[in-house]
Amino acid sequence: MQTERLTFRRYTNDDFPFFASLWADPHVVQFIGKGVTRSQEEAQKSFQEWLLPGYREGRGLYLILHKESNIPIGHAGVVQQTVDGKKEYEIGYWLATKYWGHGYASEAGAFFKNYAINELGITRLICLIQRNNKKSISVASKLGMALHKETTFNTIPVDVYAWTKSKK
Repeated sequence: MQTERLTFRRYTNDDFPFFASLWADPHVVQFIGKGVTRSQEEAQKSFQEWLLPGYREGRGLYLILHKESNIPIGHAGVVQQTVDGKKEYEIGYWLATKYWGHGYASEAGAFFKNYAINELGITRLICLIQRNNKKSISVASKLGMALHKETTFNTIPVDVYAWTKSKK
């Protein structure tokens, strides 16, 4: 799985230090959940109990590698969420701060939107975005998503941006 500049693959145990580095960066997690960094132990628990077992039916968060250098720069993918009691499919994307502002999140998001539609047969996609996260709102807009509603997700106020495949 790849784009012009990026390669995507499943995380392995060897990738844990990178995963933990994302959780340790207050800028990266500013709009993730309560916006709090995680210790190595907390990141390890999330990695082993949520991320690695999360690869189901082609879904999950995939490590993003910069194609030219093969260096990990973030992760993205399609994950199942339950929003207001309804099963939804979210395109998620996180990048290490060093790689912000280069269009990588939009490139990864576009790849996973196409992947979700063409490979997984998904006809509705969302992004759960905290209101002050202007960069993620911009990415969602580039993916053709529009503000659908405001809600609370895991006790956090969020906006649901959505895209639905038009019926022909």
